[in-house]
Amino acid sequence: MVEADSRIQVGIVFGGRSGEHEISLRSARSVVDAIDPTRFRVTLIGIDREGGWHVLDPERFRTLTNAPLPALESGGPQVLLPPAPTTGRLLNLEQPRAAMDRLDVVFPVLHGTYGEDGTVQGLLELADLPYVGAGVLGSSVGMDKDVQKRLLAAADLPIVPFLTTTRRAWEVTRDAVADRVAGLGWPVFVKPANLGSSVGVAKVKEPIELAAAVASALAYDNKLVIEKGIDAREIELAVLGNEEPEVSVPGEIRPNAEFYSYEAKYIDDDGAALLIPAPLDAEQTAAARRLALQVFQVLECSGMARVDLFLERGTGCFFVNEINTVPGFTSISMYPKLWEATGMPYRDLITRLLELALARHAEKARLRTHYSPDQARE
Repeated sequence: MVEADSRIQVGIVFGGRSGEHEISLRSARSVVDAIDPTRFRVTLIGIDREGGWHVLDPERFRTLTNAPLPALESGGPQVLLPPAPTTGRLLNLEQPRAAMDRLDVVFPVLHGTYGEDGTVQGLLELADLPYVGAGVLGSSVGMDKDVQKRLLAAADLPIVPFLTTTRRAWEVTRDAVADRVAGLGWPVFVKPANLGSSVGVAKVKEPIELAAAVASALAYDNKLVIEKGIDAREIELAVLGNEEPEVSVPGEIRPNAEFYSYEAKYIDDDGAALLIPAPLDAEQTAAARRLALQVFQVLECSGMARVDLFLERGTGCFFVNEINTVPGFTSISMYPKLWEATGMPYRDLITRLLELALARHAEKARLRTHYSPDQARE
């Protein structure tokens, strides 16, 4: 008799309809290579650029992700995850009666829109599947830099002066928007409000450069965040946990260009120096870790996040740059490197994230989903 496989079935979801599609595939490859095969079985679920879901065989996945910036066009059985809590199974659209193995937990290695922004998290909630990372609220707030900053400001956490504009406002009241931007002082950074990995981000040093930077960012989002540029060091910290989150040692990014661009992060091997731990004194380290924890909790995050801070050179003050609820997981990404430096190897980190996902789901399953007067009196 063949013994049943008692390993946990993990659906690793990657790709997606996002400007960060390629980075997602690279992150997924690192997770697949590092996951503990004695405890977990893996189902590889790739989302192509048009939003189609496919199950990939391991050989095709490895061939695909050997490219420097891989992209999933199509291929593999196209599947559907029903938004119903009774199955937990992917349905094969090419064989409607065929259902694949039940998923026990999902690891969405999805960066950017339609993946990191609460959309996939909402689907997984409807399907009643445990998943790694923040819930719907924390994910959506973490993605929207405008809403994120307003919540941080409301909690009296330090942020760099910024303003928000939209495609419509830029088209109709361009001069007024430009005047508001000038009020921040030069330089400024123009960013899509709902994207990461520095996609669409530009540093603007003078007014004549503003229109081109806005046009570039509007190619990715209809809402932009424009921030005052400050002379600062870039400090990053990794947060891990649910109700009692922990914070890693801080790291520092020292870009070799004017800022930490997409190319510096993922293409140019010499694009930046990563200093782990960051050269900070004990007081600065404690302040950074305390601030990262506050950001994680204020923004209703869980599971994991990377918190990026600025340490202004002239004043020595910390400012919150942003939070990333699905940070990069490539072999050179800061999130796993920070935990490795804190004493948690990559494989153990992935195991811990999956355990946190299962624990959060079990806790939520204790809640009632319908009202009964008899239960109310208990």
